[in-house]
Amino acid sequence: MAYPTVDKPYGLKPINLIGGQVFAGSTRQRRIASSASSIGFGDPLEFDTDGTVKVTTSTTTPPTSGFAGVFLGCNFVSSVTGQPTYSQAWISGTAVKSGTYITAYVAEDPNTLFQTVGVESGTVVSTTTGFQYTDIGLNVALVANTLNTTTNDSQQGVLVSSASTTLSLPIRIVDVVPDTAFDVSGTVYYPEVIVKFNAPYVNSGVIEGGHAYNNPTGL
Repeated sequence: MAYPTVDKPYGLKPINLIGGQVFAGSTRQRRIASSASSIGFGDPLEFDTDGTVKVTTSTTTPPTSGFAGVFLGCNFVSSVTGQPTYSQAWISGTAVKSGTYITAYVAEDPNTLFQTVGVESGTVVSTTTGFQYTDIGLNVALVANTLNTTTNDSQQGVLVSSASTTLSLPIRIVDVVPDTAFDVSGTVYYPEVIVKFNAPYVNSGVIEGGHAYNNPTGL
């Protein structure tokens, strides 16, 4: 059976860890502020100054204090039903019972590798170009699309045209996904790649970016 057509981004999907270690689905529970913007399954997260997590909208540079991980759903107590509710996404404006917390499940390991989709712009996945094998090791920008309100999945991807050695780009390409390869006039392109959060870097004497656990600068 042919590999399904990759026609849209789906955020960052954890698949394993550096060195071939298994991603066992382990997560850390983090609070989300009731005023937080919507977060889709697979959206990259950053810490807010109050310790809660929120969706990352940074694209060409990482959050200054680093990434917190990737969102894999949440739970809260509905003020409508009074019952604990699990959700694929956090939807801004959801009514939550007073005195309770919204809890996000976060893939937080700094060594996590993610599968993601390269886009031409927005949510557009090109059928005539994409990443090449020679892009392995380069850095790329995120494309911070808002979540798909039908599936509650992330629609963030990485920008194909941004692939370069620029150290401030937030995402590092680790590998391509061979099953997604297609050929255009003798050139092989890959719409999906394996990535990780890029390492922190020094900007005017200040360490920025990377994963928050690898960034010595406090929030």
